[in-house]
Amino acid sequence: ILQHCLFSPAHQFYSTACLAPPTDSTALPCVLVNNKPSRPAGQWNGMLPDKDGPSGGGGVQDGPRTEDPSVTLFREYLRLKTVHPEPDYDAALRFLERMAEELGLPIKKVEVCPGRVIAIITWVGSRPELKSVVLNSHTDVVPVYEEHWKYDPFAAVKDADGNIYGRGSQDMKCVTIQYIEAIRRLKTAGKRFSRTIHLTFVPDEEVGGHKGMETFVKLPEFHKLNIGFALDEGLANPTNAYTVFYGERNPWWITVHCPGSPGHGSRFVENTAAEKLRRVINSFLEFREKEKHRLNTSECFTLGDVTTVNMTMVKGGVAYNVVPAEMDVSFDLRIPPTDNLQEFEEKIKAWCKEAGEDVTYDFAQKHMDQNFTCTEESDPWWHAFSSTCKAINMTVKKEIFPAATDSRFIREEGLPAIGFSPMNLTPILLHDHNEYLNEQVFLRGIQVYERLLPALASVPPLSGEE
Repeated sequence: ILQHCLFSPAHQFYSTACLAPPTDSTALPCVLVNNKPSRPAGQWNGMLPDKDGPSGGGGVQDGPRTEDPSVTLFREYLRLKTVHPEPDYDAALRFLERMAEELGLPIKKVEVCPGRVIAIITWVGSRPELKSVVLNSHTDVVPVYEEHWKYDPFAAVKDADGNIYGRGSQDMKCVTIQYIEAIRRLKTAGKRFSRTIHLTFVPDEEVGGHKGMETFVKLPEFHKLNIGFALDEGLANPTNAYTVFYGERNPWWITVHCPGSPGHGSRFVENTAAEKLRRVINSFLEFREKEKHRLNTSECFTLGDVTTVNMTMVKGGVAYNVVPAEMDVSFDLRIPPTDNLQEFEEKIKAWCKEAGEDVTYDFAQKHMDQNFTCTEESDPWWHAFSSTCKAINMTVKKEIFPAATDSRFIREEGLPAIGFSPMNLTPILLHDHNEYLNEQVFLRGIQVYERLLPALASVPPLSGEE
């Protein structure tokens, strides 16, 4: 029995759904021989997993395999503990310096804040006066709860199904290595393009980017990059499609302060902080329920189209028998760029006023970016991106990013930026326990960039560039 099939790491089995034969070398075909998966002769040599972790079930134990060097490099990068609260950024910089040396490309380091360095590897184009293409990735990763992981989150264990477990495997060390390996292959093939390509590796994205990209975009070194278009991180997609993000919701981190009358815990004290706190919480969470209902009742909406509200911290009180003089509550709001942000803040003011006297609020973070990246075919950058995706039979789904990435700082500078991580057939596990990426999905991503980068770096001169 011979059928084309797709490997589905999200479900850890081989799907036997019939497909049209691949039309180019970037497709990922395999065949079923007597109902067992196998690669066609001469294809993907050296790209099947070497099994170094316990089987998660469904693995194909058909003899030892040689691991693809790109996968080995990815796993090496995952083992660097660039994890908050004390990321080992020096280890990441040493790794990136080695990558630049291997690629034969110059690397520049910009210290944007004490101890926070952005590394820039540059592949100069044949027409360096043209606007450049930036490939951005962050080097830091979020903390882990090791007791909830199947394997050491910094060991980069690969199980029998080829799933590579590690913090940052999806967010976003995979993309960093895919950029590097795609450029390695293009340079090895003797390619060069008219536009310069900059790879930027930034710190502190996972803690808001204040000592990373947010500061960098204000520096002369950023503007000297002469950026025309940027790629940054996206999200995995559990289906066969790839998700592309052209805008982001605005993160508002807000704390509401509720002062009140103190007193003894044995009395009915009037005008307490707790009563005001309850009204504030009710207003925010009632709005939360309305937005949740909008999302659940509309087939047109994705998470990026509605406002999420989550109560994240409550503070107040000194003893069981003392009515507190003040209580605070904090919320994490993510607001679509399509909403009127000024009107939304007026809504918050009204909630505070309704809660009682002297209730105030302040922001730990308040982004007001309402910039979009154009996704019309008339836009030359988007056309280069989308037409390449179509040429390699990729289904692309356009969305507003539900959280926040460094792309927002780039867009705030008036520059187009797309969030894209080539991970389809993969559950969304960023910041989750047991974050993993299948090696075949990872390798396919390198091929995607091998096609995208030439297209973007070859966009003809635009108006004003001649």
